[in-house]
Amino acid sequence: MAFDWTTFALEIVNFLVLVWILSRFLYQPVRRAIAERQAGIERTLAGAKAAQAGAQALKGQYENRVADWEKEKAEARARLAAEIDAERGRAMDALRASLEQEGERIRALERRGALELRQQMEEAARLQGAQFVARLLARIANPGLQESIREALVEDLQHLPERQVESLHAARQAGDRIAIASAYPLDEEQRTNLVQALGRATGLPVQCEFAQDPELIAGFRISIGPWVLRSNLRDELKFFAEARHAGR
Repeated sequence: MAFDWTTFALEIVNFLVLVWILSRFLYQPVRRAIAERQAGIERTLAGAKAAQAGAQALKGQYENRVADWEKEKAEARARLAAEIDAERGRAMDALRASLEQEGERIRALERRGALELRQQMEEAARLQGAQFVARLLARIANPGLQESIREALVEDLQHLPERQVESLHAARQAGDRIAIASAYPLDEEQRTNLVQALGRATGLPVQCEFAQDPELIAGFRISIGPWVLRSNLRDELKFFAEARHAGR
């Protein structure tokens, strides 16, 4: 068989054309697609690493904040305990000094109106004791204590004496609005809970006006016309002081 140079040359040309076609229309697009895919993977990995680093940083910040908060809370409790102890010590020292002074006066004037002087001393001691208790309660009062009072108040409203229920029902039927004062602000759930409890107690739909009165120390005062329900530390302390005074 004779070797045909023309055929050989054409075959070479065909091969080169095929290589050029494959390179232009197949290899380069595939290579670009692979490169783009690789770049996308690298971007995704970089984003994931950045997100992981950010999460680790946030975790560290959160842990540090929790630790700082626990430390501050412990320090605040320690300071409060120290202040209460110091205030109690000062009040007791002042009370002892006052009692000693009054005792000297009583002994010096015992033959002349000792009973009146003793009553004055007891009144001074009662007032000092009430002032100390008021300061102490003001220091330890907090929204958590008021929440406990609110829960007890809701429970008490369900077990009012029949006479009080009748008075409450009559006041509500007369159209008197219900005024609720609290030492600390109430959230919507707490307000709704009180309104529902009063509605069950009166047996009628109720509308309440809420106000804040820090002088209550912790707790509530509910007024419906002439009917007043006191469930707060200030009124309880006042009642206690007046009861002791009347008992003497």
